Amino acid sequence: MTQHQIIETAEPFFFPGGPVGCVLVHGFTGTPKEMRLLGEYLNQKGYTVVGVRLAGHATSMSDMIRTRPDDWLASVEDGYHLLKANCDKEFLIGLSMGGVLSLIQAAQLPVEGVVAMSTPYDFPVRWAAKVPWVMRVMSAVMPTQDKSNGSPWFKPEMHEQHISYPKHPVRSAYELSRLLGQLRITLPEVQVPALIIHSKDDDYVVSEHAKKIFASLGSPDKELLWVDHARHVITRDGDITRVFDPIHEFIQNHINHI
Repeated sequence: MTQHQIIETAEPFFFPGGPVGCVLVHGFTGTPKEMRLLGEYLNQKGYTVVGVRLAGHATSMSDMIRTRPDDWLASVEDGYHLLKANCDKEFLIGLSMGGVLSLIQAAQLPVEGVVAMSTPYDFPVRWAAKVPWVMRVMSAVMPTQDKSNGSPWFKPEMHEQHISYPKHPVRSAYELSRLLGQLRITLPEVQVPALIIHSKDDDYVVSEHAKKIFASLGSPDKELLWVDHARHVITRDGDITRVFDPIHEFIQNHINHI
């Protein structure tokens, strides 16, 4: 059996720090690199940080095609337990599909809070639901517009460094649609503090998704934060301090009782 190596610069990461830990979760077809700048920032603030690599990601599309939502959820749970062995309090922080996974796990795991960025509520590609048999074809792929998942990034140099699979495996897109169904069922069960962050200039997962997620959350302690001049990957595009600083503030506001 062929052994696929992790793409260079796309490796998972672990940054030891203090007693508060953060699990960072990247997006669909993406890699931990999407979350590394945020991880470095949070570690500099004193947190212990783990950036998970979701099953089937950062290697090859053939690996991803074999994975299912339970595999991706298990990757997040692995990161949580790694932190649990080193920290007293844990937060889940995800981007795009990573936000979906973080919200679902926030209803299951005893975390202090959850942050979901650029997170879809429903499957962005509407035609997929109309031809479900196509979604089960193991070898098919959907072309992406380009690496930016939409319009050009506001920071072209970050766009050039971005790493993701060049196409979306169709079978995996079907599995993502199943995961989103699970999210919609689970959102009312999320009772921990939640911060939803979304860019008004995200033309891949548009702003209506954030509004629906926020409205469906069961938590009485929830906040919806808007940014602009950033595309979908708001952890790398635009003024990232407008995303990173509120996350740090959110964590601080919910660890005062430690």
